Amino acid sequence: MIDRFARLLAPRAPSLAKASAADAGAIAVLHAASFRRGWSEGEFIQLLHEPNVLAHRALVAQTLAGFILSRRSGDEAEVLSVAVDARRRQRGVARLLLDLHLRSLAGLGVNAVFLEVDQQNRPAARLYARAGFYEVGRRQGYYYSDTPPEGGTALVLRRDLA
Repeated sequence: MIDRFARLLAPRAPSLAKASAADAGAIAVLHAASFRRGWSEGEFIQLLHEPNVLAHRALVAQTLAGFILSRRSGDEAEVLSVAVDARRRQRGVARLLLDLHLRSLAGLGVNAVFLEVDQQNRPAARLYARAGFYEVGRRQGYYYSDTPPEGGTALVLRRDLA
């Protein structure tokens, strides 16, 4: 009986799958809650219809827990956005999404993946470093035009897949 209660209370592992335009509304809501300027549902619908865009989502109990979205060009890809619901952060959801996404990109012939992360976002920077990304540049004031030069700096990261 105690085992049954423990299983009911244990955190559920997310279900990972490709995202589609049907997920655009939920993705837009999560994106808006995660970033200073959220993208609209229409923007996500447009992106998710592009043949060179790859997106994955994580569901927990049929609720969006996170997503990752990238655009391919030749043998390179750029991660456009990653977000995890605040209640699910620090539980490995982003790591699982990133791992699946990188494996999928490699399977599509991508050799290098780039992304930008706010240097202030230490959890994300640690995630990417552990996943093998390394810094190849910086963009001062990239994220916010209303911050001093040291604020809002984007770290440009790269991960080689081949």
